[in-house]
Amino acid sequence: MESGNDNELVRNKQVILKDYVSGFPKELDMFVSSNGTMKLKVPEGSNGIVVKNLYLSCDPYMRSRMIKNKAITGNYYIDSFKPGSPILGLGVAKVLDSGNPNFKKGDLVWGRTGWEEYSLITDFQNMFKIQHTEVPMSYYTGILGMPGLTAYAGFYELCSPKKGENVFISTASGAVGQLVGQFAKLLGCYVVGSAGSKEKVDLLKNKFNFNEAFNYKEEPDLDAALERYFPEGIDIYFENVGGKMLDAVLLNMRAHGRIAACGMISQHNLDKPEVLLNMRAHGRIAACGMISQHNLDKPEGVHNLMHLIYKRIRIEGFFVFDYDHLYPKFLELVLPQIAEGKIVYVEDIAEGLESGPAALIRLFSGLNIGKQLVLITQE
Repeated sequence: MESGNDNELVRNKQVILKDYVSGFPKELDMFVSSNGTMKLKVPEGSNGIVVKNLYLSCDPYMRSRMIKNKAITGNYYIDSFKPGSPILGLGVAKVLDSGNPNFKKGDLVWGRTGWEEYSLITDFQNMFKIQHTEVPMSYYTGILGMPGLTAYAGFYELCSPKKGENVFISTASGAVGQLVGQFAKLLGCYVVGSAGSKEKVDLLKNKFNFNEAFNYKEEPDLDAALERYFPEGIDIYFENVGGKMLDAVLLNMRAHGRIAACGMISQHNLDKPEVLLNMRAHGRIAACGMISQHNLDKPEGVHNLMHLIYKRIRIEGFFVFDYDHLYPKFLELVLPQIAEGKIVYVEDIAEGLESGPAALIRLFSGLNIGKQLVLITQE
């Protein structure tokens, strides 16, 4: 076992969730506590590791963990946060002490950790040792971490893209969308993205080389906007929004189109999200017909689901860590592209653990430009 510097208690600053959140989250739903303490040595007999957290990742899925809902926790991929405890997420850390033969003191890792200065980690299911240090360590919260693997798996594995196809990405300037667009452009696709400000639209066209981009807030008719940018229809939609955007996309999909359902941020702050309550993980639905909708002037729910049938569209939700096995293959693709400048990445970095709650709310409010993360300390 690698030994820490000492076995004394040290202060461990933490971001705590006050209580489960209803409606739109606020900074006041969390607080930073300086009362925590921790030993920087693994407990005797434990196979865990003690880490010093360097960067923390702000991700949309964290909003779903702020509620207690049987519809979410029963068949969902990850549990709710515990009020009164530190919130959890993904981050980059340095190993200070190890009782695990796969990790040693001084290793850099990325994976699940606590929103705190120091963490004891005993679950290594989604923990990766960082082998490539020639890139900024912050990249392992984004382009080389969960968002990067999400973009890779969703685009290449679920959408089976072909050169020349028409690709639409919502929330396109975020941690995942900016990468999907660049992957599609490198493949020779026509790429359009939507975002929520002029600054983000300019970023998509001038930094990430999208063919076109638009501000969805300035489009009173999303169907008309998509028809304008895709007069021949959409082959691939990388779904990050849900709601009205999904409805408009269904009208504009081409036959045999593919939709990778990565996220639906429009649903995160609803008391009653439009979710399938009783489906199990990896469930399958064969959409043959929807007779309940045939005689309605205005179909219910997401109004244009019949287009899944008319156009033989395949829509599939996915969870990135089901594709862990592709991580080495993903790195083989993306690391040379980063080195050659073929792929660029934009980060929005908040400094200090105290800035964590505000940074997370910025993400939920759409105020971030690029990948939102928190720098705790540089090392």
